Amino acid sequence: MNFFLEWFHDAMKNGVHEPNSMTLSTIDPDGAPDARVLILKDVDDKGWYFASSSESNKGKQIDKNPGVALTFYWSIMGRQVRIRGNAIQMEKELSVKDFLNRGAVARAIALIGKQSTILDKLQDFDEALKQQMTRVRQTPDLASTSWKLYRVEAKEVEFWQGNEDRKHIRLRYQLKGEEWIKNLLWA
Repeated sequence: MNFFLEWFHDAMKNGVHEPNSMTLSTIDPDGAPDARVLILKDVDDKGWYFASSSESNKGKQIDKNPGVALTFYWSIMGRQVRIRGNAIQMEKELSVKDFLNRGAVARAIALIGKQSTILDKLQDFDEALKQQMTRVRQTPDLASTSWKLYRVEAKEVEFWQGNEDRKHIRLRYQLKGEEWIKNLLWA
């Protein structure tokens, strides 16, 4: 974890645009991989945190198969971090706190509750957003019941340092019981 935080802080110091952007990969009901970019909410000794609606495709996929992967790529530094583990739903209070920390428009969009479903016309979205914005203004502590904060508990973390000569350095940590085993990998 300390090594990740060191690299993360290096990315911030080196001007990486949105260093907290990461790709979350899940498995759909047919066993096919699915990926999208999300924002890292926090990281601590227990794992990496992100939030989403449990009714979204990713939320449903995590419910059926909590095995996920996170990928960070900081191109200007030639660095990538890959994390594999399980997504664990956090307590309701933490999910509510995360939801209420979002901007008003983001909360209103989440309250619409139709992420990833078919939208017939943009006017429908505008009308639904207007309705939910009214709810958010009238009830500032209103939180979506489907909004969940997740923690990814890693089983494997790989650090990749690119090299112009293609002599990349790869360092993998694998959790075996309570111990992290470190191995250098072939490029």
